Amino acid sequence: MRFRLPNSVTEFKERIIAALSGPQMLTFMPAVCLAGFWLGGEIALVIIALGVPATWAVLGGFEGIVQRRIARVPVSGVMAPDAFRPKVQVVREDARGKDQSSAVFAIELDDFATLAGRFEPEALDKILKSIGQRIQSAARNTDAISRIGDSRFAVCLAPVKHLDLESCIQLSGRIQQAIEEPIGIDGTAVYVSACVGFCLLPRAPGTSGQDWINAAIAALNEAQRRGPTSVRAYSTELHSRLKNRANLRDEVVIALEHGQIQPWFQPQISNDTGKVTGFEALARWMHIDRGAISPAEFLPSIEEAGLLERLSEVMMYHTFTALKAWDAAGVKVPHVGVNFSGAELSNPRLVDKIRWELDRFDLTPDRLAVEILETVVTNGLDDTMTRNINGLSELGCRIDLDDFGTGHASISSIRRFGVGRIKIDRSFVMKADRDPEQQRTISAVLTMAERLGIETLAEGVETAGEHALLAQLGCDYVQGFGIARPMPFEKTLDWMRAHEAKLQDAPEIPLRRSTK
Repeated sequence: MRFRLPNSVTEFKERIIAALSGPQMLTFMPAVCLAGFWLGGEIALVIIALGVPATWAVLGGFEGIVQRRIARVPVSGVMAPDAFRPKVQVVREDARGKDQSSAVFAIELDDFATLAGRFEPEALDKILKSIGQRIQSAARNTDAISRIGDSRFAVCLAPVKHLDLESCIQLSGRIQQAIEEPIGIDGTAVYVSACVGFCLLPRAPGTSGQDWINAAIAALNEAQRRGPTSVRAYSTELHSRLKNRANLRDEVVIALEHGQIQPWFQPQISNDTGKVTGFEALARWMHIDRGAISPAEFLPSIEEAGLLERLSEVMMYHTFTALKAWDAAGVKVPHVGVNFSGAELSNPRLVDKIRWELDRFDLTPDRLAVEILETVVTNGLDDTMTRNINGLSELGCRIDLDDFGTGHASISSIRRFGVGRIKIDRSFVMKADRDPEQQRTISAVLTMAERLGIETLAEGVETAGEHALLAQLGCDYVQGFGIARPMPFEKTLDWMRAHEAKLQDAPEIPLRRSTK
């Protein structure tokens, strides 16, 4: 790279900071130690030799210094957070006093961690300065703008007579459009996007400027939950949802430890014999006051509380207990499927933990079917996840690829991880008996599975027509409300006995014999 002289004193200072904050600073250690010894003797040498590396470690090394430096770099025309908060308070009081309106916007770049990993600190500074300038260009000169985080900005509109939801949505779009214009960095075009959350003054909770800012940030968080480039407004409904979510997060900790969250079991049957070939364990929360709470509602709370691994432990314990109880009752259940999230598969001790649990219950590994979402495989597996999946396969556990068709798992992925069965997502099964396009899709998946030598199970089978079609097309197993709904363990024994009795009562269909 060709050396270029700095254009200004500011750039010269930034280069010095970059040089002293990078790992290259450690190359000066021998010279610093020698100078210390020459000036202060052995004591100074020991202090420098031990103190500098220790300070480096405390500061978090290069990455920690970079993050602190990024947070310190000022953007021209953008207020510091300490000045922005009082300004928002002033706007709130002035607008209310003059019967005017305003809004606070919170803007955050999408996937900033990836951006920070790609570029040096100097390049990141340029990107963030450019973003700040673009937000300024989308706003008015009288609006207040601040950088309130590493990749987060806030805008407080100067009071106006009329301001509605549609105007705020349009301004959000203008800000996003300005941010998404390519940024030139060392001859390379960099593309970034952002989520936006905003809160109109009439909807702002509390009485302080900080309450108003927090409401905009809450709307931003909700937008980020919906995906990149999303926009959300703060509302009383959102406030209620956030409050309920926070309460639920507190309650879910107690529920896990007091046995309120347990697996319910949904049967899986063979299309050839009609017999039960296994169950899937599905987490269910029976709340003391609210009754049954949907997994779609409480699983995000468990994830936010960092309790996914604890949930996995609870599910495995009750699943293995159920397997031993079925064995003791003389009922044959070959295996039970348990879902494993990406976070659980990232635990380096996962294989050892499952091996220990299987030994503890005296169960063979093939009794556990490890269900992995196809989207987990297609979104990229790190080394630990890959080792865990392969380790569980080598241990003897079954590997099921769940919700097949919702991602884009390649054939090589299916082969590489020893997948023994793919579970066709219910979106392909629904109304398949009346939709020729659905039938062709299912047929193509079944043909691929047959060529690869792996089994197939269709999820979400709800009608006799769907079941008959899947059997006709050659799907190996089915599962869904049309077979049986998930049920607590106590009801599984009676259901299986009734199902076996129904199979024995079925009339035997004689085979057609050739007359030749």
